[in-house]
Amino acid sequence: MAHRIVSQVIVTGARVFGRAFAEAYKQAQASGKYAAQKKNGGGTFTSSGLTLDEACKILNVKPPAGGEANLEHVMERFKKLFDLNDPQKGGSFYLQSKILRARERIEMEVREAERKVASEKEIREGWNPKVYKDR
Repeated sequence: MAHRIVSQVIVTGARVFGRAFAEAYKQAQASGKYAAQKKNGGGTFTSSGLTLDEACKILNVKPPAGGEANLEHVMERFKKLFDLNDPQKGGSFYLQSKILRARERIEMEVREAERKVASEKEIREGWNPKVYKDR
């Protein structure tokens, strides 16, 4: 009788440990894939969770080519869609927030591209600080 109880405890413990190990392995795999994707920069996410492609689809604009986008067109689309989805006029607050996040994502992408271009220009031409001399 005692050996039956001991063997049942061992089998149950092994089963619980096996399931826990399998679940931890799945989480580690998912974490590794996310870290690899983030490192490669493929489809990078922001805190809002939007990719650049999603943001462009939401606002129905073309993705920035070479880091340059027509921000006037983006703002025009943003204002139109934002006003159409005003909750005071029967629109959706959820859609309004998605539209706002999409505009922010596109603007962030353009700012990063501008910073990169400025950095490359500085590297190419060298750093030329403005020095003021007393006469």
